[in-house]
Amino acid sequence: MITYTKHSDYYLPDLVLPEDGETRPVGIYGERHYRYLKEYCKIQYLNLLTSGKLHSYLADINEQARERFEFLVEQMAEVESVTEELKAENQMEWVGKMNNIRNRAMEIVNKEIIYV
Repeated sequence: MITYTKHSDYYLPDLVLPEDGETRPVGIYGERHYRYLKEYCKIQYLNLLTSGKLHSYLADINEQARERFEFLVEQMAEVESVTEELKAENQMEWVGKMNNIRNRAMEIVNKEIIYV
């Protein structure tokens, strides 16, 4: 049963969103996807919001993106021989290569998970 409250001359329904009960963090990837949904996928955003599933959806996106990013960084570093030995021998070269790997991995994660 829906209840109504009078505001000025109008009766407005007392609507309450369902509790999600989610405690996992949304994280940086979830925040990026949230902004993308809100701006470019308004129908999906509103469906998730009104069903009370937005927070858990964003937390799942965050976990998937983080895991994919870590996997890609590890895999690329192995293929390009960016090892702890290189870090010990030449820190500046290691930092440059790792920054390059992380940037490429971030672009892949953005394209595959965040901005889809």
